[in-house]
Amino acid sequence: MRKFIHGLKHLTKKSLFFRIIVRGLVYIVKSIQYTAYFLKNKTHSKLVVFEAYMGRSYACSPKALYEAMLKDKAYDSFEFIWAFQNPEDYQFLKENRNTRLVKYSSGEYFKAYSRAKYWISNSRIPLQIRRREDQAYIQTWHGTPLKKLGFDIETEGGNAMNSLRELRKKNNLDAGRYSCMLSPSAFCTEKFTSAFNLEKLHSKNIIVEKGYPRNDDLFRYDENDRKKVKAALGLSESKKVILYAPTWRDNQHETGLGYTYSPGLDFMRLQRELGSDYIILFRAHYFIANDFDFEAYRGFVIDVSKYDDINDLYIISDLLITDYSSVFFDYANLKRPILFYMYDLDFYKNKLHDFYIELDGLPGDILQTEQELIYAVKKSDRGFCVDDKYTAFNRKFNYLDGPDTSAKVLKEIIGG
Repeated sequence: MRKFIHGLKHLTKKSLFFRIIVRGLVYIVKSIQYTAYFLKNKTHSKLVVFEAYMGRSYACSPKALYEAMLKDKAYDSFEFIWAFQNPEDYQFLKENRNTRLVKYSSGEYFKAYSRAKYWISNSRIPLQIRRREDQAYIQTWHGTPLKKLGFDIETEGGNAMNSLRELRKKNNLDAGRYSCMLSPSAFCTEKFTSAFNLEKLHSKNIIVEKGYPRNDDLFRYDENDRKKVKAALGLSESKKVILYAPTWRDNQHETGLGYTYSPGLDFMRLQRELGSDYIILFRAHYFIANDFDFEAYRGFVIDVSKYDDINDLYIISDLLITDYSSVFFDYANLKRPILFYMYDLDFYKNKLHDFYIELDGLPGDILQTEQELIYAVKKSDRGFCVDDKYTAFNRKFNYLDGPDTSAKVLKEIIGG
């Protein structure tokens, strides 16, 4: 047994060393590639490049800001570039004014960043990309955090891809380029300042505390919007919709694939108990690389992990079930029931991530067994009202969100 364990440790060290070497070589090649564009091109004052979730989708605050610019005559002369890992899936955007697409991490991608005055992203962009003084990197981020981020993480957390030291180094390299960072609340401003090490990076004053553009649609949608989304997903109007959106686990990773996730629910049992009245939309975190087979629960569980804009899923859902994901902060704007299925709470809190807020302040019940979860779902069906705790939660975290946050943010970060 000791020999076996020693062999595993040796293999792990070799894998780590190999990963570091490969990453280093890729970084050098990409850095040389970007430097060529950086030296050749100049900044174009009315060119904006957008990306969401590292080119995975057309969503979140970059999407909201882009669409607000399309509607505002002040930006008629601006040019827009969207970066996607699969640009062939987003050809419809080329029908919009002055809009082009590039493939994420391609030569055209690097060229776009070397030329654009404004970079708008909700996640980290490649560290090879250098910012000139006359360029602006607008970091929108992608949610109010429950779990600790960046420099606020105090344990290694079992992260399968990066050590705590590596994460902090990457944070400093990325955050050191920010021109501004969006915040939806005073709470977020405080946490982002510490998590992204902004004070030590002499960037404490870059935060724009105006609300989240990504949530504008939650205040604008109407019944026709809701019906269109349900029709597109083939959902019946006769059943209620549960959105199940768990987050990823730092320690669940498969070499050659990426982060993986195993749903912590017995869907067969849920189908027996809830199938006559409910449909479950399963939404995996965008980091998750593995596929899910829900064929056995056809008509009851639908995988919507690849659906671009989660706002559409919010507006058609009667109930949200999550664990430690930030989705509930946004969903709370709708004032609908939220349940927290934290079946691995002790492990997650003590081994992976600690939390920024006390869990007893969450706008919904914390459940750790399937029986508790099933009971809570049935209970919500008997009537739900927004209580004082839910109201206090929105007053603390969502008080700046509204239908026109995008316009307010654009005036602050670009003008017009």
